[in-house]
Amino acid sequence: MTEEDKELELLKAKRLLEMQKNISQKQRFEELKASDVKAPAISTRDVVIKQLGYRGLEVLENAEAQFPEETKLVITKLAELIQSGEITEIIDGGKLLTIFRSIGIRVRVQTTIKVEEEGKLVSWSDKLKGTSEEKPEGSLPENL
Repeated sequence: MTEEDKELELLKAKRLLEMQKNISQKQRFEELKASDVKAPAISTRDVVIKQLGYRGLEVLENAEAQFPEETKLVITKLAELIQSGEITEIIDGGKLLTIFRSIGIRVRVQTTIKVEEEGKLVSWSDKLKGTSEEKPEGSLPENL
């Protein structure tokens, strides 16, 4: 098995785990919705978390760490909109990041960009470092 195959399998496994987590969250939410028994009051944060999709929780936790007071206000408003039915779709990390940025909160999220080089995925920073180390065109070989 090549290194690229291993990386691909690892990415597939991560995505599968994320999808399973989203499905189980959705199932728990549906079970709570279906039960006629009065459930204890759910916190606004939990309401929002149940509506989050891929990488949504990661963005929310970063926002809470970087802007705790502002994030509480955003969570409260999002929970109101979710409970009123104005927001029905799943909010993924990108959408949540867009919400924060649209109100002026610049949440920083660690990201990596990977490119394919010679059949392998290489981080963009490593790719740039590699090109800066290459010899300029027209230079003579060292073994002359």
